Amino acid sequence: MIIPRTIRQFKERIDHKAGPHGELFEPYDGDEVVSLDCETTSLNVKEGEILSIGAVKIRGQKVVTSERLDIKLKPPKSLTEDSIKIHKIRAADLVDGVDMDEALEQVLAFVGNRPVLGYYVNYDIRMLDKFLRPRYGFGLPGKAIELSHVYHDIIKWRSIGGNADLRFDTISKNLDIPILERHTALGDAITVALMYVRLKYGETPNI
Repeated sequence: MIIPRTIRQFKERIDHKAGPHGELFEPYDGDEVVSLDCETTSLNVKEGEILSIGAVKIRGQKVVTSERLDIKLKPPKSLTEDSIKIHKIRAADLVDGVDMDEALEQVLAFVGNRPVLGYYVNYDIRMLDKFLRPRYGFGLPGKAIELSHVYHDIIKWRSIGGNADLRFDTISKNLDIPILERHTALGDAITVALMYVRLKYGETPNI
């Protein structure tokens, strides 16, 4: 049985709020959002391994690129030619990668209890939670913000009687935001952050 994330988070908050990571389960009342992306060997969460993690902070209306994560992990055995065709990451590119424990520590320290933004963000959160829960007993505690939902909610009134095109490239084009290093974790995280700021604080896109 798949347990909804909100129910898991509620239980984890009760179990861990008095523990060594209790600050992660305090309600967040700041103005920061973390745009996060993972490059993986598979789109199947059960089978996938994380190759790299990129994240950048959004503070108010600014994408703070000086505060970012750009983590490469050690190459997993599941890194195949088929997956390399998608993300262009070879084993040779990961020779200096860190192990998973160190990567997770960096992610928790960087994200904290802030909201996590992404494109298909639930996939990235589920991938990280797959490794976080066995080690810490909890997953990422912050709420999730799905970029395509933010985009849809803002432009849906222009699409009455039709379906909004929620493809990454289409959203980027309509928002006039360049795609930075597509299919790299940090590049996608920064691009998503820029699109989010445009949607929240810029002019409504003319679709």
